[in-house]
Formats: sequence, structure tokens, C-alpha cells
Amino acid sequence: MNDCSINKEQCKPHSIWFESSFLEYRWMSRLFIALKIPFEIKDKILDVCYELSETSELLKWEKPEKIHLTLKFIGEVEEELVSSIAKEIAFIEEYSSFNFNVAKFGFFYRNGLPGILWCGLQTDESIIRLVEQLNQRLSIFSISVERRKFKPHLTMLRIKKNPGKNFISKFEKYSFDNWNFNSSEITLIKSELFPTGARYTDIKKYNLN
Repeated sequence: MNDCSINKEQCKPHSIWFESSFLEYRWMSRLFIALKIPFEIKDKILDVCYELSETSELLKWEKPEKIHLTLKFIGEVEEELVSSIAKEIAFIEEYSSFNFNVAKFGFFYRNGLPGILWCGLQTDESIIRLVEQLNQRLSIFSISVERRKFKPHLTMLRIKKNPGKNFISKFEKYSFDNWNFNSSEITLIKSELFPTGARYTDIKKYNLN
């Protein structure tokens, strides 16, 4: 049951006085836009990860339901803007579905050590145009524009300690053999952070042609 149904007064925005300034706390939502990946593809990629990793049971792999292709991380916005954002990005449905090729594994490094294991995807340049258009449209809400070139990838593992050279080498040398799939759904998602991890809620789904 939603806590707001128990005590509506507690769920209202709270206001305080501080150094002669009137401040109001507002409800915020943490949002991102993602392209959905077929579960059979996610399961197959994870199976490869388990096979290549000798200590798979000791690693906290991403759950299949949380693996997606992030197109735009929006971040924290006021709750009252969510519906406007959902309408502003409705142009997504003008795009055709995307055909992907599963390309390779790679790592993002932090302080010289691998921090994230990712699986790269290849598709046509229209996905770059989509991401650029998302950045442009969302800028009217003062949402920051991502300056780095978009590189499609799926986060498979967040690495807490050095896995060793053998672990890194196995993944970097692995070659996928013509793994292809199609995706025709993009979703605006709300992310809520809990001690047990992030919880995702679909806000709005957009179907591609």
C-alpha cells in the first residue's frame, strides 16, 4: 500500500524558513530512457559471462530484468515534470525498430582498474540521431546534454575488486558468432534507490515502427 494513502499530510511537500528564505521541498523522480532488450538475448549473454568467469557465483551480475540499453540518463527531476517529459519525447515512435549485432565485451576503467564489464552492440547510425534528438528535446527542461559520443552497450557487471588479468583477458578475447536481434520498444523509466538496490518502474512505453 502506498504510504500516502495512510497519512496524506506526511506526503505533502514540506516548507521551511531558513535564513529569511522560504524553501519548499518538492517530490523528485530519477528518470532514464532505455531501449528494451529481448530476454532470450540477455540470458544468452549472461550464460557466456558465467562460462567465462571461474568465480561467477562470487560476482554480483546484473539481473536480466535490469539489463537494458540506456539511451539517455535524465537524472533527478521534479515529479510534476514527468508527464511533460513523457509527451516531449513521444517523437520516439516515429523511428523504426533497431536491428542489433552483439559485438564484444569490454571494460570501463577507474583509477587503472576495471570498474564495469560491458557488452557492446552494433546498429545503424539512426540510433545516434535518436540520442542527439533526445538531448535536444530534453534541454528545455534544463536537463544536461551528454557530450560524449553515444556507444551502445549493456552493463553486465559492476566490479568491486580487481578480478585479475586472466578474467579480463578471457572477456576481451571472446568473439560472438553472428548474434543478432531486433528491438522495437523504448521506455521512460523511473529508478528508485533502496538498500537492496535500484527498483525500476516503467512510466511510458513507446513502440517503434
